[in-house]
Amino acid sequence: MKKIFNYINGEFKAPIEDQWIDNYNPSIGDVYSLLPNSSTVDVQNAYEAAEKAFPEWSETPLEQRSKVLSKIASLITENLDQLAKAEAIDNGKPLSLSTSIDIPRASSNFQFFAHALTQFASEAHESTGFNAINFTLRQPIGVVGCISPWNLPLYLFTWKIAPALAAGNTVVAKPSEITPMTAYLLAEICIKAGVPKGVLNIVHGLGNTTGQAIIEHPKIKAISFTGGTATGAHIAKTAAPMFKKLSLELGGKNPNLIFADCDYEKMLSTTLRSSFANQGQICLCGSRIYVERAIYDKFKTDFIAKTNALKIGAPLDAETNIGALVSKSHLEKVKSYIDIATAEGGTILCGGNYVTVKGYENGYYLQPTIIEINNTNCRVAQEEIFGPVVTITPFDSDDEALAMANDVRYGLSCTIWTNNLNRSMYMAKHVQAGIVWVNTWMMRDLRTAFGGTKDSGVGREGGFEALRFFTEPKNICIQY
Repeated sequence: MKKIFNYINGEFKAPIEDQWIDNYNPSIGDVYSLLPNSSTVDVQNAYEAAEKAFPEWSETPLEQRSKVLSKIASLITENLDQLAKAEAIDNGKPLSLSTSIDIPRASSNFQFFAHALTQFASEAHESTGFNAINFTLRQPIGVVGCISPWNLPLYLFTWKIAPALAAGNTVVAKPSEITPMTAYLLAEICIKAGVPKGVLNIVHGLGNTTGQAIIEHPKIKAISFTGGTATGAHIAKTAAPMFKKLSLELGGKNPNLIFADCDYEKMLSTTLRSSFANQGQICLCGSRIYVERAIYDKFKTDFIAKTNALKIGAPLDAETNIGALVSKSHLEKVKSYIDIATAEGGTILCGGNYVTVKGYENGYYLQPTIIEINNTNCRVAQEEIFGPVVTITPFDSDDEALAMANDVRYGLSCTIWTNNLNRSMYMAKHVQAGIVWVNTWMMRDLRTAFGGTKDSGVGREGGFEALRFFTEPKNICIQY
């Protein structure tokens, strides 16, 4: 049985208390490796290594820091096939997705911040008439904690680590205990890239043990977390009284507004992707689909046909469109919402059932599911399901579409399909979301701010926003 180890002070280490967690391959439903359930002692050791490394790393010239991050990016690219296969096995996603999206984006994250750190500038203000000048330093915080989710394991793990390191911090990081493999492989890459000992430390374990030890550590000064809203609330409750900086990227229940004047074929193919990519396990998926009544029946017919044509299969099968859900418990949770929808009066238009894949009979497979609803206050329209399940509902006016889009506790993203410029501008301005796509989905520029409103989170990631989060501003005033 393969064992995953913690990465502390540049070395691989077993957990102090010798406690291990089973790591499942979701495509077959079997344990295929073990990972540490790290204790507070392991986290403390990681902190001490990071604290010791901080003075030198924070004073390392930007160009040298940039070279280290660029080397990590290059090594990720060189090992793309190995990492993509590991991600597909560990997470259950199609190999085609991890090869084309997850691993290339992980490399891009390091490469982007390798350049961004050399362009990150502070401000200066001349106080005319007072013979004074004010300037602001942006200094690294110290030791920071980064906790990432299971849906895009290496992609989102690097999205946090790269800017934290670029800004001059040292890091204690915890990947999801459900998908730890590529974070473990990243540690091997960091050794090859010459990352100094203690600059990055990766501790594995459960959220309520290892994760809790990170968020409540009195000297870890900032927490960047991506995951569920309930967990985010717990982190805020723990960390806020300790006056830690917090970046919380949480849940989503995103609307997809489809107007009759859209580019229909482009909309249809993109909506299929925005509904079911990664088995719907992306916080940005458009799980609430609202369609103008004039094209509603046509859309429903075409969308069902395209959904039924998706191939459900083993992640390593090149023809697979829909892989396995990440865990048995998550599979059962998603299926329970389909049962709830039926009880609440929703109509299952397609899907809704477990799937048995030949040769992978114990894997966690589910049909992509479309549910027609008329009551947008039902649970499947209000609660984050985070699986291959979408609802569809017709609307008759722009105002009705906007009201339904905003009628949830979340505000992460929204997609709008229209060729009416006035409508697109009005809707984009008034929809309650941190990210709005018009006539596209998931088109990301790493320079832009990323994050949500309402229960979708606190703060922003991406570009200089991430570097601002991972630094403290200090104003200095000199009179001359």
